[in-house]
Amino acid sequence: MKTMQRSTVSSVLIVTLVVALGGCAGMSTQNKNTAIGAGAGGVAGGVLSGGSTLGIVGGAAVGGLLGHQWERITD
Repeated sequence: MKTMQRSTVSSVLIVTLVVALGGCAGMSTQNKNTAIGAGAGGVAGGVLSGGSTLGIVGGAAVGGLLGHQWERITD
């Protein structure tokens, strides 16, 4: 049962990420990086924490911060 729940949570998070990133077409590069980082961080946090809300929100926060700083990191 837990495997099915984990799979369902992962699938929902991935679909949400794809749909959310579809709205990034007119954004600046830095905002796109922030959105991508937050989405990827939320998915990773959800998968690593077994779908806990705290894991998803924490992952999204950390991913968003890293995505926002990506331009500075890569220069």
